Amino acid sequence: MRWAVLYARSRQVPASLAAVVISAVAAWALARNGGAETGDPRLPVLVLAAGAMAASVGLSGQDLALDRAAAIRWGPRRTAHVLLAGATVGTALLAVQTMGEDLATTAFVVRDSAGLMGLAALGAALSDGRYAWTPPFAWLSLSFLAPPPTSAPTQVAAWMLLPPGTAAGTWTALLLTVAGTAAYALAGPRR
Repeated sequence: MRWAVLYARSRQVPASLAAVVISAVAAWALARNGGAETGDPRLPVLVLAAGAMAASVGLSGQDLALDRAAAIRWGPRRTAHVLLAGATVGTALLAVQTMGEDLATTAFVVRDSAGLMGLAALGAALSDGRYAWTPPFAWLSLSFLAPPPTSAPTQVAAWMLLPPGTAAGTWTALLLTVAGTAAYALAGPRR
């Protein structure tokens, strides 16, 4: 158990977890005070993206050379890190929904949290853990500013805001989850 505690501390998991919980509680408070319309996916997507961006900070350690020289297999640990972070982000939003405000369906939360964490993992593999938050932020901005999702390219651009049964949204999230997690597990964070 000691290695898990050390790993969590080196990856700034307590601070990331605090940010995830704070963003979920803030969304609940906004929804409770009438700040969100019923059925509007923007607030839950904003919460899930904020959680994924907070969790992405821990996708690289303090010293990449030390991580690369370690005599352990990093692939399974990196995969578990991404999947557990995505599950935590989604669970935080679902947990605050139990207090009375229904922000999104479970299928919507699972799809978006998985896709956003895969996007953050892809950002860590392509740039660095410090900048892993930029792809989820950029795609969130794009989805908020994209034209109405009427064609396939606009549905891919706005996948986060689509209803959970939409094929383009589901396949985009699945592709981002698999590609991002695989790239991060195999390559790790870029120097």
